[in-house]
Amino acid sequence: MSGIFITVELESALAGRIRAVQERWDPKLAKELPPHISIIGSSGAGPIAPDTPIAELRAAIEPVARSVAPLPLAFGMPYRFIGREIVVLPLSPHGALRALHERLKESGVRYEAARWPFTPHCTLNFYATLTPESLRALLRVREPETWMLHTLRVYHSRDNHPPKLLFDAPLGGEVVAPQA
Repeated sequence: MSGIFITVELESALAGRIRAVQERWDPKLAKELPPHISIIGSSGAGPIAPDTPIAELRAAIEPVARSVAPLPLAFGMPYRFIGREIVVLPLSPHGALRALHERLKESGVRYEAARWPFTPHCTLNFYATLTPESLRALLRVREPETWMLHTLRVYHSRDNHPPKLLFDAPLGGEVVAPQA
């Protein structure tokens, strides 16, 4: 899919554990990008128009990022999208993450139509055909510890080409305490 996406890449040991799952069950997915969550481009708002100048993107995205405190997040139980070969670790689509998504969506850049409602997640399997064994293994993955979202990454993705990182937009403000 072509367009500009806003993502969050997982880091450190969490990223390593998710990458190992992807390498085991969907090596093609593991080679594309580091484990990540799409904030804009996949659900809730389609990709940003690919002809949007980088200066315009920065002017829209960076002020939003600077005004939002780093967010504590935790994954829920993995699930399979109905009728698809996709298994994901979901995040709650409500609260501070939803507010960030909505502020980015309303920042003034042009988006394509969204194909799905906002469903933030980290994909564990996308390309590989699920077998009973792989489905059971993927549905057993657990990553319940809280982790911090602190930087947005803006990528230009073009069909049949590796995604190109355009820039990072660190979140600012006071750190939000994890929810009990």
